[in-house]
Amino acid sequence: MATPSLEHSPLGIPRSRGRQLLAANVGNVVEWYDWYAYSFLAVYFSEQVFPKNDNPLVPVLSAFAIFAVGFFMRPLGGLLVGSFADRFGRKAAMTFTIVLMGGGSLLLAVTPTYAAAGVLAPIVLTLARLIQGLSVGGEFAAATTFLVESAPPGRRGLFSSFQYVSTTIGQLLASGLAALLATVLVKEDMDSYGWRIPFVIGAVISLVGLWIRKGADETSAVAQEIQEGRSERPKLFEFLTRYPTKAALIVGITVAGTVAYYTWTTFLPTYAQQNVGFDKAMSLQVGTISLLFFMVLQPLLGMLSDKVGRRPLLIAFGLAFTLLPVPLLGALSNSFASLLTIQLVGMVFLGCFTSISAAVNSELFPTRVRASGAGFPYSLTVAIFGGTAPLIGTWLKDNGNSGLFPWYMSALALVSTLVYVFALKETKDQPLS
Repeated sequence: MATPSLEHSPLGIPRSRGRQLLAANVGNVVEWYDWYAYSFLAVYFSEQVFPKNDNPLVPVLSAFAIFAVGFFMRPLGGLLVGSFADRFGRKAAMTFTIVLMGGGSLLLAVTPTYAAAGVLAPIVLTLARLIQGLSVGGEFAAATTFLVESAPPGRRGLFSSFQYVSTTIGQLLASGLAALLATVLVKEDMDSYGWRIPFVIGAVISLVGLWIRKGADETSAVAQEIQEGRSERPKLFEFLTRYPTKAALIVGITVAGTVAYYTWTTFLPTYAQQNVGFDKAMSLQVGTISLLFFMVLQPLLGMLSDKVGRRPLLIAFGLAFTLLPVPLLGALSNSFASLLTIQLVGMVFLGCFTSISAAVNSELFPTRVRASGAGFPYSLTVAIFGGTAPLIGTWLKDNGNSGLFPWYMSALALVSTLVYVFALKETKDQPLS
């Protein structure tokens, strides 16, 4: 009997694989949509949720303090949900994280005002943010391993790249909707109810994502063996006790990438405003153009890594961010072309890291502990170095040492470059055992 031909997408991906891609990435879109919607809308809901203060910055700072708390829930999510994914399967873990996402978003949407509920209002907001942080860390652990395990031979780099495609889509959706609502609603309406609308939408999209994920195929045969009693359950920290070198390797691989990512995609417009007086509206335009460019790069670089290997791309990224931050940021001027050029150049090399980080992390660990092994060290490194990059840049500026921030980036990039050159073996053709 002839084998039926598979339908393929324009990228040459079979439609069944396409459904796997969609199932993995729909959650990531919602996750980062919710994550960034909070930061974009904090200026509106902060005065509603926190007690009024003579200093108008105090409620906003309180909102961003809770935003930071969410970052430090991410390693816990990577550990707990990653371990859950290793024991019960990637599909079950991804179903759990998307329910968490929807719950956190809905909780934000119905957060009471301080005038109506008193101290309960910031408590509810904090709880919602903790849930979001837990789900972000868990989503990375489960969805990235699911993505890589769903890939056909020779396409793991391509499949891995969609993690940052979906992250960027979520970020653009959040900024676009926040800008649209701020344009069509007067400030009083945004303050009273407009800021809740994006979180309601996030909860609805989570339900759609839940439906899509229910049709996905499980990728971990080991999890099935564990459920059938044919294999022993991995212990919570088994990835660390059995593979400590690989866990440390992920920290070394990630440290430069996470600082570069949060600087180039989030903090650079603010850095330009702080240091050369760049126009705020114009910097947001540059940021949006750069994010679109960055998103298009991901699958192209992912496919390139499937041809030439992971190490050449990582080494190119590491060397670029060791050598370029000081001259690039030093050349920044108060012109549209200057900021756009600097941001685009950086994103070309940053894409060499982001497009394949999920593949590299997953290829280091065996299936039995892949989700927890890849998820926890990565999320911990992001929380410590990525989440603090804008804070360190602003602190250095406030202390008259803004010129040190590029050197800080270069120093961390040098650490990762040494890891790429001397400690990391090529993983492109390594079987996912």
